[in-house]
Amino acid sequence: MAHVSIIGTGTMGSALAGIVRKGGNTVEPLGSGDAGKPVTGEIVVLAVPYPALAGIVAQRGEQLAGKVVVDITNPVDFATFDSLVVPADRSAAAELADALPRSRVLKAFNTNFAATLASGSVGGQPVTVLIAGDDADAKSALAAVVTAGGLRAVDAGSLRRARELEALGFLQLSLAAGEKIAWTGGFAVTG
Repeated sequence: MAHVSIIGTGTMGSALAGIVRKGGNTVEPLGSGDAGKPVTGEIVVLAVPYPALAGIVAQRGEQLAGKVVVDITNPVDFATFDSLVVPADRSAAAELADALPRSRVLKAFNTNFAATLASGSVGGQPVTVLIAGDDADAKSALAAVVTAGGLRAVDAGSLRRARELEALGFLQLSLAAGEKIAWTGGFAVTG
């Protein structure tokens, strides 16, 4: 059984907590008012917007050492929805990995909407969670939590693939914001 800390108590944090609990794992939710509370999970999901990552690193960087840290952010220019705000050869996850060199950083959940995570399906298929990272054991631990919660986990490759996952997340967000797809939609990988 895994113990998962989720920093962020919004709709994504709540949906992720539901998946963790459904799989029989324990959840430690940490909101903005819990700054003095230590992070105890061996897996820590950062269910916050991209701009909040720097503050979390500054406040909790030492506590995250040795832990699996999952970045779910999409570094999108939310004012215009016309671009990612990281350089073309970088990703938010790579920036986070640089800032947390003693943590095992993964990219996951950024291509999923909260509604589809909560329902567990999209288009009649189980929700697929794409996981990128450089540590096989960390990816395996997160995949075990995901599959225990009733979803599919797919290894998307090394952390370098986070850039493509962020581009896919950006595309999905911009389509939903433009009302071309529903916020209950998403991608499923079959086969």
